[in-house]
Amino acid sequence: MIVFAAALSFSSTSRAADELVVSVNSHTGEPETGFDPLLGWGCGHVNFEPLIQSTLFKSADNGSIINDLATNYSVSSDRLTWTVNIRDDVKFTDGEKLTAKDVAFTFNTAVGSNSELDMSNLENATAVNDTTVKFKLKKPQSSFIWRLRYVGIVPEHAYNKETYGQNPMGSGPYKLVQWDKGQQAIFELNENYYGEKPYFKKITMLFLDKDAAVVAAKAGKVDISEIDITHVNQTIDRYNLISLSASRAQGVSFPIQYDTGKKSLSGDPIGNNVTADIAIRKALNTGINRKAIVEEVLDGKGDVEYTGVDQRDFGNSEAKINDSNVEGAKKILEEAGWKDSDSDGIREKNGTKAEFNLYYSSADQTRQALSTAVSEQAKELGIKINLVGADWDTIYANQYSSAVLYAYSSVDPFNLYLQYHSKEADDTYKNPGLYNNSVVDGYLEAALRSVDQNQATKYWKLAAYDGNTGYGPAGDATWLWLVTTDYLYMVDETLDIGTPSKNSGADILGNIHEWKRTD
Repeated sequence: MIVFAAALSFSSTSRAADELVVSVNSHTGEPETGFDPLLGWGCGHVNFEPLIQSTLFKSADNGSIINDLATNYSVSSDRLTWTVNIRDDVKFTDGEKLTAKDVAFTFNTAVGSNSELDMSNLENATAVNDTTVKFKLKKPQSSFIWRLRYVGIVPEHAYNKETYGQNPMGSGPYKLVQWDKGQQAIFELNENYYGEKPYFKKITMLFLDKDAAVVAAKAGKVDISEIDITHVNQTIDRYNLISLSASRAQGVSFPIQYDTGKKSLSGDPIGNNVTADIAIRKALNTGINRKAIVEEVLDGKGDVEYTGVDQRDFGNSEAKINDSNVEGAKKILEEAGWKDSDSDGIREKNGTKAEFNLYYSSADQTRQALSTAVSEQAKELGIKINLVGADWDTIYANQYSSAVLYAYSSVDPFNLYLQYHSKEADDTYKNPGLYNNSVVDGYLEAALRSVDQNQATKYWKLAAYDGNTGYGPAGDATWLWLVTTDYLYMVDETLDIGTPSKNSGADILGNIHEWKRTD
């Protein structure tokens, strides 16, 4: 394996104290399109500190948003114009000054790029002067602050979409000096960085799979390695195992509509006559023992999850329910007419068996184990869940008619809108159950129109449950959320990683300025 050979080329005794070797696959993996924020580096499916580029805002230890390049911001009364003021003392690594023109260029270019970070609501960005940029939105979007949080700023004078990813220039704490594709990337300290300078002058990022990362740690070739849950019980001399939350929720999506013969745009079937019955969804949410799943599948390295965003500021504790109540779940089913009249262990109602398929990624052992745990527990309730391991193309083709084991970890509350606002079957994985509730739609829309984040949070919470309805298990029970999985790292005992920000397990290098060597 070429990648692992790269790891073994490093000696734990040859690197200086201020040199760091890491294998943190969740933070990046190897970026296929290079280190270009406009094509996904640092933002999108997984949000993380881009190292090379600065961002307008960043995260504090408590998870709140604080200034980075920005000095302050304001939002117009119609919530369509965001004005951000930036520092005037920042330079790119070629010595050119970073101005509001670079910020505007970055975001305008991002609108038409292939980045996973959705910029479709941005009309345009305009530099008012060197230190002020205005963002004009098509519709109010309180969560736009998260777009400003994660997009790294690129230099207008030196950006070429075809080449920038291989030779990126930025104003962040580090600069890329070498990229050996398939093996490693080497970063060196940006001596002209305007912020708090990190202790480590050099970072070597190895692109290892998690099995190879464990071997590299055992050989003392890395300072920190992300590991899989399958390695959680291993001990490695001179390394400490740390477990960091990222609010990475895993759960089962339910088709909400009945099967009436409808098809998606791609011709995929829509509807499931079992999961469309709220009694089935309520019973599973009530009867499943989430705590047992955390212990058995995750070895305790995680937490129970009820709404998908329990650990976020916009999570609503009122939307949760008491689970592990098998008798209560059976009562829900009985009262709804689901009875096992033929004593085969599977309930039925009006000739329909309480049976459905649950798809999961066959390449993911954790998802397979979670799916198996749910299927086994559901048997006690009289519900038969058939497990189907498959590739993602197959999963997406069946998501509107079958349950799917999905995972979500975004810190951006806009994902609640994408996840629960009513839509047509557009073949994307957002709102795979095709949930449609006009009251919830209203709360989600109000959250986006809100003047400030506190007001928005109030509406995000109401969408989960308002005392009568909502997407959470206390309401329409649209999902069977199960657990949040921690990110696991083997850390050299001489490495002090400071205080990672709240729920930052996937952004392990986010507080790199706090890291140091203690011995």
